[in-house]
Amino acid sequence: MYTLNPGGPKSLKTSAKLLSLLIAVPLMIAGCGTKAPAPANSSGGGDASKPQDKKVVKIGISQIVEHPSLNATREGFLAALKDNGFIDKETMQVDYQNAQGDATTNLTIGQKFAADKKDLVFAIATPSAQAVVQNVKDAPVLFGGVSDPVSAKLVKSLDKPGGNVTGAADTHPEAIPKLIDFIASDFPKVKKIGIVANEGEANVAFMVKTAEAAFAKHNIQVVKASVANSSEVKQAAESLVGRVDAIYITLDNTVVSAVESIIKLANDKKIPFFASDRDSVEKGALATYGFKYYDHGYQAGKMAVEILKNGAKPGDMKVSYPDKLDLIINLDAAKQEGVEVTDSMKNKVQDKKNLLSGSAK
Repeated sequence: MYTLNPGGPKSLKTSAKLLSLLIAVPLMIAGCGTKAPAPANSSGGGDASKPQDKKVVKIGISQIVEHPSLNATREGFLAALKDNGFIDKETMQVDYQNAQGDATTNLTIGQKFAADKKDLVFAIATPSAQAVVQNVKDAPVLFGGVSDPVSAKLVKSLDKPGGNVTGAADTHPEAIPKLIDFIASDFPKVKKIGIVANEGEANVAFMVKTAEAAFAKHNIQVVKASVANSSEVKQAAESLVGRVDAIYITLDNTVVSAVESIIKLANDKKIPFFASDRDSVEKGALATYGFKYYDHGYQAGKMAVEILKNGAKPGDMKVSYPDKLDLIINLDAAKQEGVEVTDSMKNKVQDKKNLLSGSAK
């Protein structure tokens, strides 16, 4: 406790100065606390050393049905994103929806993604792509597992898609002709071939038409067995027994979903069975000219990276095609189907890893 006037006038002056000092110092300290200059690298809005929150990219994936080729396409797509810094639940949020072959569900998924305002949508297979393109207008759309994006009305042209859509087509222009040339040259006894197909899908109708034209060049007659859903595939294939010398299928989601029933029939009846995708051959079809769908999806994923990281516009990006096309033969399936794989056949396989064994059912 301070006494203001214990020793007369001189002491009073000294006490007054001391009192002024005692009052001034706390005020100066308080002023320093409220008016300290902001750091040179700060905008005055917070601690500049604190890392900024990363943008989480919202990606929708629509897939028409479960089967190995489409699943591998999705896996390759996500791997390309991961390899370029997009980590699920950290820098990207993936919303994967599968229609399980249902048309109504497929359309609902497209509507959902439009309402959710995704940053990018990847649609796997033609029906999924059509539903997404119909609904998503304000976000980039990529497709995979689509055979003819122009006929499916997804893009205006392959070189200049236009709008907000582009992607990776899964039909190499030479795949169907090469396989049919192989059948004609190495299976001279094949005069009639059966095609099991759901031509209600635009891409399947296109592929069947392409195959018919290629078979006609070799004077091989086509016998078609139509299906509308996967439950009809077994019966359709059985209807071809005794009428054809071999069976062929396109990149048809409906048929590939039930390909095991055709494989079993081919084994039991000793009928050569040719598919259009590697996965079906790995399961037990005899041969195809194909590629890995994982690589196909990875191509689409790299396109997504260009859009998300570098601001590329889908409408300016050419539709891509598989760049690794080779003859693939399942040696075990050949035995099951009563086919002798000749040296001539083996020599047409560029990568000998595509002479498969141990995978026939």
